Amino acid sequence: MKKNLTLLASMLTLTLSANLYAADMKSEISKVLKENPEILYQVIQENPVEFMAVIQTAAKQAQQQAAISKKLQEQKEFEAAFSKPLKPEIRKDEAIRGSKNAPLVLVEYSDFQCPFCQRGYNTVMQLMKKYEGKIQFVYKHLPLDFHAEAMPTSHYYEALRMQSNELAFKFHDEVFKDVSKLKQGEPYMKQVAKKVGADMKLLAKTLKDRKDE
Repeated sequence: MKKNLTLLASMLTLTLSANLYAADMKSEISKVLKENPEILYQVIQENPVEFMAVIQTAAKQAQQQAAISKKLQEQKEFEAAFSKPLKPEIRKDEAIRGSKNAPLVLVEYSDFQCPFCQRGYNTVMQLMKKYEGKIQFVYKHLPLDFHAEAMPTSHYYEALRMQSNELAFKFHDEVFKDVSKLKQGEPYMKQVAKKVGADMKLLAKTLKDRKDE
């Protein structure tokens, strides 16, 4: 074992003092270590603190590099989205809020139970007020799996839209005033629908028909 350690030390010394032969020496050291892995084991056992410090530093550097790579990739995708923006499909029967032939078209993909979407709702209302007469707004559903009441609420919205666009948007506004109340489930949705003036019998029938489809 002492002989191996002495050999390793000698080779390291030669590597440091002979830069012209660094590549060759590195190859030789690698060969020796592969053939005699017990050398490394011995070094690690004798210097556990230093070894762990090296491992932690390497891991931290790897994490930082991964974070930088991810950020660069996200930036690249973000810039690509601007150069080739996606075009939303707007149906002929879509509920349009604002001026139907307005030059500005705002399409929002949202989740009724999402607190961040509630902030988005507030932003939309500000834009509708600021560009009144010049903007049309289309609401699209994007219910997330981990929001249990998001999908049922979207069904209520669509059922109300079949009665009138005005009812659907009134329901939309009431829900987004406090999305946390959706945790109460369907009783709360019915309460909001009744509040905005929905035909509750027709609403129940429409919802049933959708479930039976």
